[in-house]
Amino acid sequence: MSRDQAIEHATHHFESGAFLENLNRRVRFRTESQESDRAATLLSYLTDEIAPEAEGLGFSTRIAENPAEGSGPFLLANRHEDDRLPTVLIYGHGDVVRGYDSQWRAPLTPWAVTVEGERWYGRGTADNKGQHSINLAALASVLAARGGKLGFNAKLLIEMGEETGSPGLDAICHQHKQELAADVLIASDGPRLAARRPTVFLGSRGSVNFKLSLNLRDGAHHSGNWGGLLRNPATVLANVLASLVDARGVIAVDGLRPPPIPDAVRRALADITVGGGPGDPAVDDNWGEPGLTPPERVFGWNSFEVLAFKAGNPENPVNAIPSSAFAHCQLRFVVGTDWENLEQHLRAHLDAHGFSLVDISVERGAPATRLNPDDPWVKWAIASLEQTTGKKTAVLPNLGGTLPNEVFADTLGLPTIWVPHSYPACSQHAPNEHLLGPVVREGLQIMAGLFWDLGENAPHASVTATPPEIAA
Repeated sequence: MSRDQAIEHATHHFESGAFLENLNRRVRFRTESQESDRAATLLSYLTDEIAPEAEGLGFSTRIAENPAEGSGPFLLANRHEDDRLPTVLIYGHGDVVRGYDSQWRAPLTPWAVTVEGERWYGRGTADNKGQHSINLAALASVLAARGGKLGFNAKLLIEMGEETGSPGLDAICHQHKQELAADVLIASDGPRLAARRPTVFLGSRGSVNFKLSLNLRDGAHHSGNWGGLLRNPATVLANVLASLVDARGVIAVDGLRPPPIPDAVRRALADITVGGGPGDPAVDDNWGEPGLTPPERVFGWNSFEVLAFKAGNPENPVNAIPSSAFAHCQLRFVVGTDWENLEQHLRAHLDAHGFSLVDISVERGAPATRLNPDDPWVKWAIASLEQTTGKKTAVLPNLGGTLPNEVFADTLGLPTIWVPHSYPACSQHAPNEHLLGPVVREGLQIMAGLFWDLGENAPHASVTATPPEIAA
């Protein structure tokens, strides 16, 4: 029994083609949670595919109905070896975004894995069937190397609605809080910092979407007859946006800005490089908060984005002053941001600048989370990854995007360790989604080593773990 044997078993699982065979079978399930007629398929993925594998690993399993009506079910599974051992909660999601079948490059299809060189194409390969399949396979490798024991207790939560905003996930975790109690969350989703660099991230930025709208009158009026006499809502709204964020992307509303970046976060980001990969856009050096490095701007700070702006008829403009204008906006934010009072902050700012006619509609939001990079669980995970790969691990205090991590960090109160097995150019959510074969192979090795170490030298959570930070 040895760590090396677990990693060798995981490597053989890749090289034999067994992992690819399993993933291809899972990709064939059309688990598009955005489609209302996929309920049977969402359930079948759990009952016919994932539950049998979990049971083969020694888990007891059950299907839990979603408390959110019309949303996909959950798989809850438990494998208990000893009360004295640490317990890990492993999360994944089996649903995918729409296939967009006709938009895939021939001869690719979203519903089967096609291998071209290093790329494994198929819907869900990267998000998230490939990633949770890696973690389940790694558990099997540890069981094989440790004589049928993991050396820890394991719980599994697979949802089927992440791509529609994880409806019911928080409620299910509230309802089954004791059943899901653990010492740490270890999960995989999202991309690595770069394809060849193993990555750990510890939470995610929050996001809140809102709409600014200005409706001044009924109908448009001829710009020759009325130009200079009628207020143009597009001009007003453009000035509204310019008052919120300046010409280089700096947020101008104090209530939408974060607190200073903690020293531990700065240290973690000191050796991080953003971009530079295949298909990545060039980073604009003169954009965003001055005095911050590019990694600090995306992983340690807030960003204000205008997602869409409309007035009149952009496709076929006419010589008329429009009657209304609107802009869809988004704030991505880190822990410590007063995001829940966003509407009040905006209202006070707009009124103070003479824009009281502009309406604000907050549409949806999700909190930010971040585990302290100095937490013992983080140091443990980094040591494990670096022992397996011989590479320096990239540590991101939080993902730049948003995951339902607040459910695990807040509702369940867990330290959260995310080990992604994809990469930034994977075409996640787009046609031609894919995984990279070498990242799959390394991911299997990483997780086999990590799960082996969980049974050898895990931090004593009740003594050493620090509570995760949640955006208030």
